[in-house]
Amino acid sequence: MLWEFIPVSGPHGGVTEGPAWDGAALLFTHIPASRILRFDPKTRLTAVFREGTNHANGLMLDKEGRLQACEGGGRRIVRYEPDGKTTVLVDKFEGKRLNMPNDLAVDDKGRIWFTDPWYEGAAGPQSMDRSRMELDHESVYRLDPQKDGTWKINRVTFDTTRPNGLLFSLDHKTLFVAQSGRRPDELRQLRAYPVNPDGSLGKAKVLHEFGEWRGIDGMVLDTEGYIIATAGQKEGGPGPSIYVFAPDGAIVHRYRVPVDRPTNCSFGDADLRTLYVTTIDGFVFRVLTERQGRLWYPPLR
Repeated sequence: MLWEFIPVSGPHGGVTEGPAWDGAALLFTHIPASRILRFDPKTRLTAVFREGTNHANGLMLDKEGRLQACEGGGRRIVRYEPDGKTTVLVDKFEGKRLNMPNDLAVDDKGRIWFTDPWYEGAAGPQSMDRSRMELDHESVYRLDPQKDGTWKINRVTFDTTRPNGLLFSLDHKTLFVAQSGRRPDELRQLRAYPVNPDGSLGKAKVLHEFGEWRGIDGMVLDTEGYIIATAGQKEGGPGPSIYVFAPDGAIVHRYRVPVDRPTNCSFGDADLRTLYVTTIDGFVFRVLTERQGRLWYPPLR
């Protein structure tokens, strides 16, 4: 099936990210404006859903349909409540402020996993200065829900620099992580970490090496366990693309994106067979596919 990338929203001026289907429309972040927008495929209109999000990046709806976000500029993981309030889930590790939370995933036990890189310029002017980092590492974390409503934070990777997108395999026994460095001395890989019974991670297996060009930014899983990922740039290599990886890392398909640097993707529409793609310049594209997304919310009808 030939994938046709149809622009449906934007360009909004600056990065769009964090696409998340809420059951009726697509939520996505407009990072430089610190707001979340909502595209309604029935009306084809985009409206402001929430403002003042501290340069929020990744979004995720849990099984109850509650919206959680990585507030890069706020250096925290939050939940946006229906009454408009914001609940801070975590903003520190071992007494030090987080770096710049980027993306998150929820597992079958209700735990929240998130990446915490520092990408210069990704969360406002203050983020240009890496000396503002309080931690001396850029890691993946797991948040465990506690009986009193709080969350316990656990560091789970010790070999990452600038981890980006992440998601679980169908059986939740593997965590896929995009190791997405920018400098020549950093790696750009798709990694698979086995998830141990206690929630720790085993040694990573490298599923794909991107070499010197831009690696994976965001990714989503389909119901057959395939990984659909955004990667690449016009500057070199295969170019801006949507990759479809088998669970073992084999490239099944690669689709050329018509604009530079796709940032993230998620499935949507009633049957979850439409892929929505955000980009570095603020577009949202809609692609009708032969695949079906595996999302926690909403459950397939």
